[in-house]
Amino acid sequence: MLRLPSFTYLQPKTLKEALAMKADAGPDGMYVAGGTDLYPNMKRRHQEPRTVISLIGVRELTGCEMRDGGCAVGPCMTLSDLCSRPTIRQHYDTVALAAGLVSTPLLRNMGTLGGNLCLDTRCNYYNQTYEWRKAIDFCMKKDGHICWVAPSSPRCWAVSSSDVAPVMVALGAEYVLVGPGGERVVPAARFYHNDGINYLTKQPDEILATVRLPAPDGWDAVYHKLRRRGSFDFPVLGVAAWVKWEQGAGSRERGQVVEARIVLGGVASWPQEVPEAGAVLVGTDLSDEGVAAAADAAYRPAKPLDNTDFDLSWRKQMTRVYVTRALTELRQRRRPARK
Repeated sequence: MLRLPSFTYLQPKTLKEALAMKADAGPDGMYVAGGTDLYPNMKRRHQEPRTVISLIGVRELTGCEMRDGGCAVGPCMTLSDLCSRPTIRQHYDTVALAAGLVSTPLLRNMGTLGGNLCLDTRCNYYNQTYEWRKAIDFCMKKDGHICWVAPSSPRCWAVSSSDVAPVMVALGAEYVLVGPGGERVVPAARFYHNDGINYLTKQPDEILATVRLPAPDGWDAVYHKLRRRGSFDFPVLGVAAWVKWEQGAGSRERGQVVEARIVLGGVASWPQEVPEAGAVLVGTDLSDEGVAAAADAAYRPAKPLDNTDFDLSWRKQMTRVYVTRALTELRQRRRPARK
C-alpha cells in the first residue's frame, strides 16, 4: 500500500498568509488545492514537500463573476462546481465541458480549476511507484538522468494531460499570478513551457489567483478528448478549437471565420497551439476543404511518443480525425451570435 510521507499541513485564510507561509517554508513548501494530483505524487515520492500549504480555505481564490465584459473565475473552484455554474454553462460551455471530462465525479468534487491548469506532466515511466522506478533506474524527471521515452534526448518528454488548459489557451484566457513581488498577468499560452520538467512559467512561490475568461463576443469553441476508457482516463489526445466569426452587416447571422485557434493536448509537454491550422481557416465558412486543410496542418507537428497509451502512429492519425470532428461540430453549431 502506498502511504503519504510525514509533512506539516498549514491552512491559511488569506493570500497574504499563504505567501508568508511559503516564504517561511522555502523550497520545502508546496501549495495544494484539491490535492488530487499532489497527494498521489507524494505517495509515489515524485514530490516530497515537508510543508503543504492548503489554498482551499482562501476566500479570495473562490467565486465566479462576470466582470469587464468577461468572467473572473477563482482557481479554487472545484471542477464539479465549474461544470454546473450557470454563468459558465451559459457563456463558456466549452470550459464546463472540458471540466466535466476530467477523471471521475468523486475527483471532480475535490479537484480544482487551478489544480487542473497546473497539473504535473505525465509519462509511462514517471507515473509509477518509487520501487518500480528504482528497479529500471530513475528517469530524468525525478532522481535520474535519462528520459526513457527518448534516451538520447537532452530533455524530458512527459506530456501535458490537462483537459482545461488547451481550452484556456484556445480561448485566449489570462491568468493572474500573485507572489512576493506583487501581481502579474500572463496569457494562458505563455503560462506553459514545452518541457516535461519545467512545464510552467509560474514560479514556485507564486499563486494562481484568478483566471480571466474573455468576453463571449462573436466566437465559439469546442473540445474533443480521446482516451482509452471514456469514463475517467487522462487524455491521450485533446483538441480545443476556437473560431471568431465575422458578423454580417445588418444581420445576426455569422459569416466567415476572421480568427481561429487549434490547440492540442496530450501530445506535447504543453498545450500545443498549431498556428498554421488556425490560419488556413481564416476567410472560410468551415467548408470541407478548409476543415481538411486545418486537420492536415495540425497532423504534421503532432509527435506522439512512448509516454502515454495507444500505438504511436495511430495516435498521430487521430490528430487529423479529432481536429476534423471538432471543426465539424463548430460548423454545425454555427448560429446567430450571442446577445
